[in-house]
Amino acid sequence: MSTITKKRLIQLISQNRGLHPNDVRNVIQAFLDAMTDSLSTGDRLEFRDFGVFEVVERKQKIGRNPKNAGIPIVIPARKAVKFTPGKKMRKLIDTK
Repeated sequence: MSTITKKRLIQLISQNRGLHPNDVRNVIQAFLDAMTDSLSTGDRLEFRDFGVFEVVERKQKIGRNPKNAGIPIVIPARKAVKFTPGKKMRKLIDTK
């Protein structure tokens, strides 16, 4: 398993599509900015066959300090981004 960075993704798309890396970088950055803006306003992003991004509220919970388990730590409620893969992605991941 390896990590694909934004830089590596730009290189891959640039080579596969014959586009200049700066053009690919601008499109990817615009896409990520638009996603971030939409999620920050509470919108749900749905990409057919890929998946769904949505903002969910995580409840307050009690955690433990691993170094001193006797002292409980309150983890406050917060918002988080949840990703649910689509059918096509799930199927591809399950077969590999």
